[in-house]
Amino acid sequence: MGQITVEKNAGGISGLCVITPTVHGDERGYFVETYNQNDMKEAGLDMTFVQDNQSCSVKGVLRGLHFQKQFPQGKLVRVIKGSVFDVAVDLRPGSQTYGKWFGIELTEGNKKQFYIPKGFAHGFLVLSDIAEFCYKCTDFYHPGDEGGLAWNDPSIGIAWPQVQGTYDGTASAKGYTLTDGTPLILSEKDQLWPGLTSLQV
Repeated sequence: MGQITVEKNAGGISGLCVITPTVHGDERGYFVETYNQNDMKEAGLDMTFVQDNQSCSVKGVLRGLHFQKQFPQGKLVRVIKGSVFDVAVDLRPGSQTYGKWFGIELTEGNKKQFYIPKGFAHGFLVLSDIAEFCYKCTDFYHPGDEGGLAWNDPSIGIAWPQVQGTYDGTASAKGYTLTDGTPLILSEKDQLWPGLTSLQV
């Protein structure tokens, strides 16, 4: 027990949690518990995970902002290689922080985890040459149930680090780069999501 510390309501948004594990290291390397149900319950996080996912992305890839409409997922995310800037946007009807965002850099070095409950859109930007990203979900992936939100919607105003470019009124990546010249890379689908005012959750 006691292998994690939890920052609750990260960024002043109820439900978002930044979780820092205890790292046991010596000259051989390190050991860390990446998930312990008892520790999570002790911290007031009583959820059940049903699916684990892992992705690998190159520098400049931006995935998101995604959510499921009828089968919303809570996600516990972490990075096992490289660095990403991870973002959650509150889409919960009636929430006092509806439309607000919070972002955190997750790296293989800091080993922090970010818990995003149901009712949020989620996305991340890869800042390192390669990033391997892992996440646990509280519901299964349901094809056809995915919704999305424009990553660059000015009404939300996410401050994506290192990103430069001019907003053209759409979620297109055209003309956007990182500060070192790396092109911003989004899927075709992620360049078509609407802004917050047009969103139908």
